[in-house]
Amino acid sequence: MSGTVNLLAKYMSEHRLDCSECIDSPLFFNRRGEHLSRFGVRYLLKKYTADARKTKPGLSKNISPHTMRHSKAMHLLQAGNPTTVIQSILGHADIRSTDIYARADMKMKRHALQKAAEMAPSVRLPSWRDNKGLMEWLSSL
Repeated sequence: MSGTVNLLAKYMSEHRLDCSECIDSPLFFNRRGEHLSRFGVRYLLKKYTADARKTKPGLSKNISPHTMRHSKAMHLLQAGNPTTVIQSILGHADIRSTDIYARADMKMKRHALQKAAEMAPSVRLPSWRDNKGLMEWLSSL
């Protein structure tokens, strides 16, 4: 996504990470300059969501890295991407793991049913009552 690329390019430039000798440097790092761990990501997310709740008190209390991962999977699914592509992006070895994230929401289900209804044949199918052979067979029972 071009917006993300632009933000990363600016970030890398500001932190002098856009040079060839920085190829092995962590892209995201903690205050000691070491790679940012999953615990560090959780800490930062918790810190900034607490700040955000000051202006948006209704903001969910359960925002985690997993919440963000699930949200991204849903955005990818809603954009029409197949679950195999989402599986690859999330790095899942088994498609069943992706299915946990990529549950279709009600809007998607409604759209799928509407699309199927539009494709239904417009020809009026004959009534089974008009079939004399069938009616005779049913009467003989």
